[in-house]
Amino acid sequence: MKNNKTVYPILFIISASHLLNDSLQAVIPAMFPILEKSLNLSFTQLGLIAFTLNMIASVMQPVIGTYTDKNPKPYALPIGLTSSMIGMFALAFAPNFWTILLSVAFIGFGSATFHPEGARVAYLAAGNRRGLAQSIYQVGGNTGQALAPLITALVLVPLGQFGAIWFTIAAGLAVILLIYIARWYQNELVIERKQKQPALPKKPNKQVSSAIKSALFLLIFLVFARSWYQGAIGNFYAFYAIDTYGISISRAQIFIFTFLILGAIGTFAGGPLADRFGRRSIIFFSLVGPAPFAIALPYVSETIALIMLGLIGLLLMLSFSVTVVYAQELVPGKIGTMSGLIVGLGFGLGAIGAVVLGGLIDYIGLLPTMVLTSFLPLIGLFALKLPTDEKVYEWHH
Repeated sequence: MKNNKTVYPILFIISASHLLNDSLQAVIPAMFPILEKSLNLSFTQLGLIAFTLNMIASVMQPVIGTYTDKNPKPYALPIGLTSSMIGMFALAFAPNFWTILLSVAFIGFGSATFHPEGARVAYLAAGNRRGLAQSIYQVGGNTGQALAPLITALVLVPLGQFGAIWFTIAAGLAVILLIYIARWYQNELVIERKQKQPALPKKPNKQVSSAIKSALFLLIFLVFARSWYQGAIGNFYAFYAIDTYGISISRAQIFIFTFLILGAIGTFAGGPLADRFGRRSIIFFSLVGPAPFAIALPYVSETIALIMLGLIGLLLMLSFSVTVVYAQELVPGKIGTMSGLIVGLGFGLGAIGAVVLGGLIDYIGLLPTMVLTSFLPLIGLFALKLPTDEKVYEWHH
């Protein structure tokens, strides 16, 4: 039987590793204002850089997750971060658009390798507190993403593109932490093989299987809405703030930092709240709740915008870890696959969104694009069509 004891030291270490991994990935959009000036890149080219990074991560995540569901690979974790370290080193010296694309490809592959196996470590260490464990794991990643504006203001603005070299140190630290995690993970696999396998959930009938597929498709649609809006703010709102409020690159990063750090708090709170109020309820509230603030955002003053971005980030990201757990409960026994699908898909949809939104900004301008994207959270109304938590449990027991 699976141990029901929650292994907090492992959860905190894998969360710290997640923070380091995602802070490396966050360096890329954080560098956009720097790269736009130093290499004279268009918004479309910036969108293509984000597309390359996130699409590789998204396409590879469910593939790696599906493989490791059948063949767990503990040492894939430090190998993935080594790939990111190589990419970060190359990024510091990349002289043109094409070498930047190659550099971010290495970082994208590292992220794709890390996430499914990282989610499995969180699952193994969760015991009977899966919602909390997933929140601890995911909050590390979102905190890492939230560091991007500080990275820009404190490192990249004074040092420029070469400042990326310092993040090879963060990657090296992550590799060391993940070697420790991989040893624990390997030992857990040995213990699991020696134990009697728990009874598998009952196999759903054809009608239930169809309902599960529909629910998964709807969940993906909701992740789409969240990812596109998140991408609009994370990749392009700094440009909007600079143009609209006449502020510096460093000051504009405060807006993004506020959005992301409150999002990290929301990510942590989402799991426990979902355990209490239900996963579907939190998914619904997480998207519909921030919709009024998102719609009003393009029209408010600088100070009000900062407050609204914090509220939007907090509410929007309540569902980040919850959607992963909800998907894992929809399709039990596919921990890596579902994590790779939902988190990876979030990256992938964000990647497509970056290209579309970058092209849209080049075509119609920043303000009209921000106004259009402000309505995306309203798609959260469709969350009411998701099956209840009780129904999902009934399907498998």
